Amino acid sequence: MTDNAQQQPSAPHTELPTQYAPADVEGPLYERWVERGYFEADAKSDKPPYTVVIPPPNVTGSLHLGHAFEHTLIDALTRRKRMQGFETLWQPGMDHAGIATQNVVERELGKEGKSRHDLGREAFVERVWQWKGESGGQISGQMRRLGDGVAWSRERFTMDEGLSQAVQTIFKRLYDDELIYRAERIINWCPRCLTAISDIEVEYQDDDGELVSMKYGEGDDTIVVATTRAETMLGDTAVAVHPDDERYQHLVGKEIRLPLTDRFIPVVADTHVDPEFGTGAVKVTPAHDPNDFEIGQRHNLPSLTVMDEHAVITAHGPFQGLDRLEARSAIVAALRAEGRIVAEKRPYVHSVGHCSRCKTTIEPRLSMQWWVKVGPLAKAAGDAVRDGRVKIHPQEMEKRYFDWVDNLHDWCISRQLWWGHRIPVWYGPNGEVVCVGPDDEAPTGEGWHQDTDVLDTWFSSGLWPFSTLGWPEQTKSLAKFYPNSVLVTGYDILFFWVARMMMFGLYAMDGTPPFHTIALHGMVRDQFGKKMSKSFGNAVNPLDWMDKYGSDALRFTLARGANPGVDVPIGEDWVQGSRNFANKIWNATRFALMNGATVDGPLPDASALSATDRWILSRLNSVVAEVDALYEDFQFAKLSDALFHFAWDEVFDWYVELSKTTFQAGGPAAEVSKRVLGEVLDVTLKLLHPVVPFVTETLWTTLTGGESVVVADWPTDSGFRDTAAEREIESLQAVVTEVRRFRADQGLQPGQRVPARLELDGTPFAAHEAAIRQLLRLQPEGEAFSATATLPVAGATVALDLSGTIDVAAERKRLAKDLAAAQKERQQAEAKLGNEAFLAKAPDNVVDKIRGRLAKADEDITRIEAQLERLPEA
Repeated sequence: MTDNAQQQPSAPHTELPTQYAPADVEGPLYERWVERGYFEADAKSDKPPYTVVIPPPNVTGSLHLGHAFEHTLIDALTRRKRMQGFETLWQPGMDHAGIATQNVVERELGKEGKSRHDLGREAFVERVWQWKGESGGQISGQMRRLGDGVAWSRERFTMDEGLSQAVQTIFKRLYDDELIYRAERIINWCPRCLTAISDIEVEYQDDDGELVSMKYGEGDDTIVVATTRAETMLGDTAVAVHPDDERYQHLVGKEIRLPLTDRFIPVVADTHVDPEFGTGAVKVTPAHDPNDFEIGQRHNLPSLTVMDEHAVITAHGPFQGLDRLEARSAIVAALRAEGRIVAEKRPYVHSVGHCSRCKTTIEPRLSMQWWVKVGPLAKAAGDAVRDGRVKIHPQEMEKRYFDWVDNLHDWCISRQLWWGHRIPVWYGPNGEVVCVGPDDEAPTGEGWHQDTDVLDTWFSSGLWPFSTLGWPEQTKSLAKFYPNSVLVTGYDILFFWVARMMMFGLYAMDGTPPFHTIALHGMVRDQFGKKMSKSFGNAVNPLDWMDKYGSDALRFTLARGANPGVDVPIGEDWVQGSRNFANKIWNATRFALMNGATVDGPLPDASALSATDRWILSRLNSVVAEVDALYEDFQFAKLSDALFHFAWDEVFDWYVELSKTTFQAGGPAAEVSKRVLGEVLDVTLKLLHPVVPFVTETLWTTLTGGESVVVADWPTDSGFRDTAAEREIESLQAVVTEVRRFRADQGLQPGQRVPARLELDGTPFAAHEAAIRQLLRLQPEGEAFSATATLPVAGATVALDLSGTIDVAAERKRLAKDLAAAQKERQQAEAKLGNEAFLAKAPDNVVDKIRGRLAKADEDITRIEAQLERLPEA
């Protein structure tokens, strides 16, 4: 009844340990998968390709929950595609992480009392490679713990020889096409790391600062400006006002005196200024502010650099040699002494950029750097999404993508580091500039030297989808696996990494985008929706949870929270719940094997199946179709939830329980149900495998005797449906559920047996009487049977004799007490809702809460009165 082709099984093993112990299973299973080459990809294969690249983790990093989340989703996709018959490549690798890695090694040197300058550049780079070989790449072992099905033989590193050749090749091409240039611009500068850093490496936080308002000029020509960085006034070269601001029109074109200096600066009119903000006048420091730099460019203003790379004042005068913060206080004091301070506000909370590596406050700084001219590249990246060559999922994220690529500024790609891809440009003694490709000879001779900067890490990771496949060589892997099928990554790096891959992929690969689909996921947060951080005390090491509950439990929890583009809350209780699910799968399969569940032989014809068997096979095919559709839509949370409820509720809690009486009775019907149960478990374990690979591998190979579920065939929907059987079993479930609810209401223990008479004539339940009695713990009525409660449900009638099972008087007393409490709650709620004065003053949420209490009280009263009515007389 399902299209469930599988490998030729050997004799299945039917013994399983009584408990599932993940620690005993996961490590050996993973090594077996790797040894057998299940995760490798063959570029010469005739199978259709399916390619996903790993977002390369930093070589300095270790597995955090964000990695575990993302890797779980990618692994689920690739495991399913492998089972569907695709030549599947999950490309692994690591990023050299320029700033982070250099900082790590410099700290190690610091412990020895040395700096990188003591070693020199060449020896320092050798030291970094040594550290990488000894300590880097810790995350690779942790990925194995999680079960990542990556092609380890293809692992790449952004500084390896092949990728270095790719970097040099594309730099040369971009340079020759005049898409790379060198210019003096404003950049994010870290005075601690002593390098330019990218926007993504700047973390903004609200800091307590100061806002100082001060007077420039003299007499009638004074103008008030405000700043949070008073030290930068030493580099002011203008004051800007809006051209339509009548307050300052008489000053536009004039020069006013800049305090504490001997300079005069012009007042310029610029539409960038907001006349409604502050005084409507802004100081312009082109060398130390990105907006001011743009104003300076429009008005041909000079750019005066007044701080060095350590953020120490270099301007001549009394403040020279002071750190920027020392200078800030000294300058404000000097202005105060001259009577130029109009207002001071402390603390003034405002957003300040910090280096993500060392937390130092970023200093915008005018600097000579290398840049990518992104205009034509960004347009191509936008067009590829607009014309449908690349899909962004979820679609609502497209707007954010377009907002970014359509307004992208030129990209600063140079970094003042020693670790990284060195800029392949040489300078000659007479001003010559030569860009060297991988096949070119570098200039030699007196006076020639290479640029000292290295490339931004994002430059090399932007080549990742094709450089890892051998580009610029036209390899078989490149022909087979490019473009990638899908990119799975967080929405937070949509701009910084995804956009760069789009630009470089389209440029390098002659207009072919790097992937067909961009599937964006959210960020992992704690169970209260708060960002995880060591400083918040809510950071979690996923290895701890894997040690405690198993990797499958963590994976299932993460997948079950993965709605496209939405942040994912997670708590330890949820991981424990997923561990319970893994145990449930284990125990149910163990029970099935003990009772003879089998996959041997074909499924019996539908005419030989009971309604219960036809129901579960009908539902099984529906779930196969549902899960397939959800995978194609990247709805990991919904497909995980569908599998959870099907496996736990329908297979384990209903089908297995309904089949117990059939197994106990024996005969042909039992043999049929054993084969059906084997089929259902076979398919269910396959469906679960991409998300929970370890427990399903153990159970599937035990059940079927097959080689491995990793390379088993993915099940397909055969189209078999039996709506009549589904309705019949749903009605049966309604009967059982209603009687169970009544038993619970009467205070009966779950295992307590009760005499009952079942009136099933004219219903489809006659064939299920034995199962109903077993599920509900109902014993035959006997000679002394006297019905004390009668329950009509779904056309059937269940009469119960509770006379010897409960203390009716005590139960009536308990229910009467609960009824009185519910009636009192209703009276109080009605009184408040009937009070017009209260309703006029109370907030809406308070009123809504009271209405909810009234509705709950009404429900409780109805329920308790029904229970009292059904109780026999005391």
